[in-house]
Amino acid sequence: QVQLVESGGGLVQPGGSLRLSCTASAGFFSRYTLGWYRQAPGKQRELVATFTSGGNTNYGDSVKGRFTISRDDAKNTVYLHLNDLKPEDTAVYYCNAETIFGVHYWGQGTQVTVSS
Repeated sequence: QVQLVESGGGLVQPGGSLRLSCTASAGFFSRYTLGWYRQAPGKQRELVATFTSGGNTNYGDSVKGRFTISRDDAKNTVYLHLNDLKPEDTAVYYCNAETIFGVHYWGQGTQVTVSS
């Protein structure tokens, strides 16, 4: 069983930045596709970014050019760098790890609020 623990959320003003972190407790981390998703009140969970074990990244259209996903397999950690934040980025952000067998693990979520 893989446990994912997120940190780094908080309240930030529009135009500000945050860095989210997600650390896995176990597993073959370097083989996983890692990702960040978010869910705003009243909306469906949506893709923010993914990072495959082969080094490929993918971003949701609304965050391209502003957010960056990175990973440090030696630390079992994936990061999400959020820049130029907008009020519409307000959501609970979830970390995800997908194994080579298609099994998904989720973190508990961390709140990001963008407001002046």
